[in-house]
Amino acid sequence: MRAVYDEATIVEQLHHPDSARDAFSRVIEHYSSQLYWHIRRLVIDHDDANDVLQNTFIKAWSSIDNFRGDAQLMTWLYKIATNESLTFLNKKKARLGLSLDEEGTEALVADLESDRWFNGDELQVRLQQAIATLPEKQRIVFNMRYYDEMKYEAMSEILGTSVGALKASYHHAVKKIEAFFEQDD
Repeated sequence: MRAVYDEATIVEQLHHPDSARDAFSRVIEHYSSQLYWHIRRLVIDHDDANDVLQNTFIKAWSSIDNFRGDAQLMTWLYKIATNESLTFLNKKKARLGLSLDEEGTEALVADLESDRWFNGDELQVRLQQAIATLPEKQRIVFNMRYYDEMKYEAMSEILGTSVGALKASYHHAVKKIEAFFEQDD
């Protein structure tokens, strides 16, 4: 039986060579699912999300000495995961020769529609299509607030944006999603 996850103890163990590997394994075990779904909502495709998740943990492990504990470990990992997701999406768009606007949105929607791992009903598909039409920043903020139920203060640390700007982004995202659904009525 695994011991209860205690972040203060884990962070301390991460900074000692004899316990770092085991502590990091516990971090992976504790945060994998949460980070996977955060990444998946950004990159859409299951296989891409797994690749980005792996890259996130590789980057976290390689820079664990830089983690001072000023922020929560979860916040630090979310920041890495978000940056890795955005880097992945930008490389994918460049590789496919897509712009960041309409063509990029169409590619995300096409990925969602062809994803064999997506098992949502029609309403969930429509919601994901609506989210895919949002500008990148609004999409990230919406996903973090709506799905992860993350507080604006934590998002502010992760995204380096003021709480007020994040609230405005979320409000605009909700309005655009509502408009997306109203256009079909």
